[in-house]
Amino acid sequence: MARFPFSAIVGQDEMKQALLIAAVDPSVGGVMVFGDRGTGKSTAARALAGLLPPISAIEDCRYGCTGEERGTCPDPCTSGRVRKRDVPFVDLPLGATEDRVIGSLDLERALRAGEKAFEPGLLAKAHRGFLYIDEINLLEDHLVDLLLDVAASGENVVEREGLSVRHRAKFVLIGSGNPEEGELRPQLLDRFGLSVEVRTPEDIETRVEIMRLVAANERDPDAFAKEWAEQDDKILKQIARGKAKLAKLEPGEDVLRDAAQLCMAVGADGLRGELTLMRAARALAALKGARSVKREHLIAVAPSALRHRLRRDVLDETGSTVRITRAIDELFG
Repeated sequence: MARFPFSAIVGQDEMKQALLIAAVDPSVGGVMVFGDRGTGKSTAARALAGLLPPISAIEDCRYGCTGEERGTCPDPCTSGRVRKRDVPFVDLPLGATEDRVIGSLDLERALRAGEKAFEPGLLAKAHRGFLYIDEINLLEDHLVDLLLDVAASGENVVEREGLSVRHRAKFVLIGSGNPEEGELRPQLLDRFGLSVEVRTPEDIETRVEIMRLVAANERDPDAFAKEWAEQDDKILKQIARGKAKLAKLEPGEDVLRDAAQLCMAVGADGLRGELTLMRAARALAALKGARSVKREHLIAVAPSALRHRLRRDVLDETGSTVRITRAIDELFG
């Protein structure tokens, strides 16, 4: 079945913006999506992965490496032929073991040939693509910590059972969950670059539009995909232009000062807030085709970059998004 077009997803603008920012600049640090069930969290992530152009990789490489990476790849990559393949989108199941995630000893080869060999895990499969974890708040904390470490470093190192393997694992980490089923530890949540709150639409028109679009997709997926192909193509070109423009954009002193003031005003823990705010604003400016990073870009990404980093204020029980919006109004008018 054809994927659901990214441009056909309605009512979740902040989530789509966060995913596009992560696609343009993976160094932002992944996206955490909290919200109600059935609000299109996994659909949006899959749609974005399916929208991106195929990547080039060596045909028999289990790590999806390019020709340039051949010297650092654990696989011999004997064919040497470079082929196109879809951008990886890997689902990490809740019951996954650490061996399944990072890789382990290939028992079949060990028993059959008596030689030690490494069997790549899900991190290798996700290289140069997306790693999606539904209900991440129910995943064991040590696995979440491990995933965040690898996502930040872009490399997976395995030292066990006499094996020593190091391979690249650069991916966009996307987590989703329902807060009612358990909170993610604050120190782990802070390691995600962007955090998005997704709610069930409360207006009739949006809900009717969603039903209409889903019904059309189920009736004829191919025709539906063709109907939205032009819009998806525009988004694809926007991402490509954003990536090309990213390196040329640097926030000016005024924008850096705005970011620091805002983080201080809302009581953001640590300095990750400023750094993520800066990277996300720059990526959004690149997406918009702007000539420079401006305050408007900073304001647009502030809730996603900061809402999960706020210290709790016992004297202020308003939601984190409201606190950020209020601080923006007070600082910038």
